[in-house]
Amino acid sequence: MTDIGIVGAGAAAAAATYVLDGAVPDASVTVLEKSGGLCGRAATRRRGDVTYDYGANYLRDDDDQVVDLVTTFDDGLVDVVGDVYAFDRTGTVSEGRDTDGRKWTYRTGLTRLAKHLFGATDATVHRRTRVEGLTRTGDAWTLADDAGERWGPFDVVLLNPPAPGTAALLEAADWEQEARTDLLAAARDVDYRAVWTAVLGYGFDLDRPYYALVNADKEHAVGWVARESCKPGHVPDGESVLVVQANHEWSVERSDADPSENVAALADHAAALLDDERLSDPAWTDHQDWRYALPESGLRRGARGAAEDAGCYVVGDWVAGEARLHAALRSGLDTGERVADALTALGRRPALDPQERR
Repeated sequence: MTDIGIVGAGAAAAAATYVLDGAVPDASVTVLEKSGGLCGRAATRRRGDVTYDYGANYLRDDDDQVVDLVTTFDDGLVDVVGDVYAFDRTGTVSEGRDTDGRKWTYRTGLTRLAKHLFGATDATVHRRTRVEGLTRTGDAWTLADDAGERWGPFDVVLLNPPAPGTAALLEAADWEQEARTDLLAAARDVDYRAVWTAVLGYGFDLDRPYYALVNADKEHAVGWVARESCKPGHVPDGESVLVVQANHEWSVERSDADPSENVAALADHAAALLDDERLSDPAWTDHQDWRYALPESGLRRGARGAAEDAGCYVVGDWVAGEARLHAALRSGLDTGERVADALTALGRRPALDPQERR
């Protein structure tokens, strides 16, 4: 039996789990997730008959390996309808952005992707389990949660939190090797942009010739406004939902402000951008402060090699330095393959032909 422990149930962790379940026949995979949900920042909430993706907005189709993975689980997979227009610091809207090819989500939201991936494996996922300790003893790893329970021992561990969360685990780890120090320093060097998000619901249709608006010059308080009604199955007829995401500077400056004031301010911005005064007065609202939303840099080359030799792997969009859902999935796929190959080299599992792997 090969025991694998994974911290975090984000998209990268889901993809890695899927690969490992197929490539390592004797694998026992345990996933520990601090929240009650799956798929990390590819997050979905529901309110009555309304579904909305309030973190990542959609999945792009520009990575062949990821497309193959996603289309394996096409139950409920839908295309986002409409193009992405641009606006500048003055709020002037133009058809200034490429449509980025196909844009995907699920009728039940982006979290469905992780549910599909984990559900296709024998992995055990423990939600509301916050990992705060990482220990290496000999060749084995153990994890400790905030309730004092210890998990393991594991032959391999994968760390899926954003870089600051991974750095915090590594900093407190009982693992006295240079590999830990090097990986810790590299994780600390990854920069992030914050995104304060407001979700605004309305009891009327909002017809526009685009799916979303993006701030091209990055000099507006708002970075992104999207219409959830462009996602089949998300918003009932006769209603509208906007996802309004502030830019980094605004998000940092207002991170400690009253959330209701932030929501009201972003509703006013949406009303101005979409030229509709009604949007200043939503029927209902939701919000999320994403402190570590968009990695702006990736993991330094060579920083993870020694750690992986010891059986500690990091996964996520921040490893590649690309703030896209497909980048997180690709990181998980690649990492799962590397773990499987490393276990083969160690003689801990029989090798499978690549065509036999999931």
